[in-house]
This record gives sequence, C-alpha cells and structure tokens, in this order.
Amino acid sequence: MQCSRFYFCLPSGKKNLRMRPGINMELTTARNHIETCARMMAGTDPWITLGIPYEECLKAFEGPCREFYILKMEHEIAGFVILQICGSFKGYIQTLCVDPRFRGRGLGTGILQFCEERILKISPNLFICVSSFNKGALGLYLDYGFKQVGELENFVKMGYTELLLRKTAGAISGYRAP
Repeated sequence: MQCSRFYFCLPSGKKNLRMRPGINMELTTARNHIETCARMMAGTDPWITLGIPYEECLKAFEGPCREFYILKMEHEIAGFVILQICGSFKGYIQTLCVDPRFRGRGLGTGILQFCEERILKISPNLFICVSSFNKGALGLYLDYGFKQVGELENFVKMGYTELLLRKTAGAISGYRAP
C-alpha cells in the first residue's frame, strides 16, 4: 500500500483511495455517478445563484483530459472533484463540490489535499476558479494556501465575477515531480 503525505492511501493497482475509515475517493466514469454529482451541483451554490441547470451541469463531466473522482462516506456520495490533467492548463481543479449535508467535516480540505497530491505528479501549479460571491469556498481555498491571481468578469454568466486562484510549488520550467 502506498500512502501519501496527506490522508490518502492507494493500494497498488487500485483506483480507490482511503482518506479515513469509511471515507474514500474513487476514480469513476460511471453514468449513475455523473448524474448524481450533476444533480448535487445543480442543487447547491454557486450553480443555483448562477442559474446553471442540471442539463448544463452534466456537460462539466464531458471531454478529454478530465479525471472524475467521487468522495464516498460509507456508501453515499458526499462530494466529488473534476481535474484537468493534461493540456496547457493541466493542474486545474475544474469542479469541487461537497454535498451541503456533509459540509463542516473537513471533507473539502481532504479533497484539496487529494488534488494537490495528484496534481503535483504532473504540474507544480494547482488552479481553481471560485465565484466571488461564494465566500465559504473562497475562504477554504485561501486557508489552504491558494492566492488570487486574477479576476474573470462575466466568465460563467453575465454580471458575475470568477476569481482565479493558484497554489504553486514552483515554475513549470525544470519542474520534477516529488
């Protein structure tokens, strides 16, 4: 068993990562997982405030260069993350969502730790966008060590600003994964 410096252990050849007893991160492409997570997105902020319906949330799971992980607590999906793992913007945390019923338990921080461990294998930079009105998520990311590097006005929807955040272990040039 290979264990990271964070909460996760990866048995050799497995795609299931143990955080703590009863809490796992699992790489998946299962349609039922995608549908469950798209419903979770559509039913919580920032997607509610931005008016993004379920059908549009489903599109977040499409396309190349994505890895989709679900966070399971016991046997229930408590959250998920979609990572961009190749291309010019590899290291981008495209979507991170924790079901509101499971918030306040450190799961968001655990997902970020998992993302950092995964992304540092391919890039020295982690990026994430957060809606400027999403103060809870913004606080989580800043507390985790992300720094704001830009603002994207009218990026997702007219009248709203997304904040681009970065956490770095160094420059791309000459980077060697730990």
